[in-house]
Amino acid sequence: MDLFRALKISASGMDAQAMRLRVVAENLANRDSTASTPGGEPYRRKTITFQSRFDRALGVETVRVQRVGRDESPFGTRFEPGHPAADDRGYVKTPNVNSFIEVMDMREAQRSYSANLAVLEVTRGMLTRAIELLR
Repeated sequence: MDLFRALKISASGMDAQAMRLRVVAENLANRDSTASTPGGEPYRRKTITFQSRFDRALGVETVRVQRVGRDESPFGTRFEPGHPAADDRGYVKTPNVNSFIEVMDMREAQRSYSANLAVLEVTRGMLTRAIELLR
């Protein structure tokens, strides 16, 4: 396999996982964000979808972010009658963000990013040694 192709594949994987980490960070940052008006919707968890894409210039499959969507699962509720977003029964809708799931997604994205970085570093080392041999 051409070393430049390996670099491109690893770089696309790193880009996709970096975006995934940003989405997870946003979800965790907003896990306690509620609406400010009664009956309003709190923060809705974001999801990310990847897509395999054929790079015609290099002749290889790469990965990219297809879209950042919204998780349509139901919101939780919490009894807090004094809250500005409480309904007439005193319940406040809470975001549909599960911290445990987000942390697991973050660890998986971090490991994938690290694996792609390792491939990138090994490939760069091979290119450097090849250039040194040509001198």
